Amino acid sequence: MLLTTELVDSEQSATQILRWYTYRWRVEEYHKILKSGCQAESYRMSGESMSTMLGFLTVIAVQLLRMTYLHGNCPHLDASVVLTKVQMDVLIASSPPKLKKDIKFTVDWAIGAIARLGGYLEHRKNSAIGIQVLWRGWLELETLCQGWLLHQNLK
Repeated sequence: MLLTTELVDSEQSATQILRWYTYRWRVEEYHKILKSGCQAESYRMSGESMSTMLGFLTVIAVQLLRMTYLHGNCPHLDASVVLTKVQMDVLIASSPPKLKKDIKFTVDWAIGAIARLGGYLEHRKNSAIGIQVLWRGWLELETLCQGWLLHQNLK
């Protein structure tokens, strides 16, 4: 049973309200990423500064939410769905040589490569990749991408 303040006057409206409720879990996951991964509450700013910081953090949180959602539901999708060409090039270049053999560039590969940048240990494959590790990996990836682009501009 689901309690709601919405008017339910048909089977179609009941189905729509149930569908809306299922989105709640994605919103919960988004807030988990924003609070635990991005650690939004750790920034002690006021006014406009905090609004600006949250603007940046929410974009990253949405990217990580999308990535983790696709990883859980479509891990064999092409990595280009979640990464830019520069991000893929940086992840390939930063991958250990033994992992470069027979790479299939999937969402699963992308999550693993980003997690390694965030400190995920390969020998702990039985443990799930946490959002904090992905957050650290994403920040490292963005830093490496900036360096990659700067280097390309020197040529």
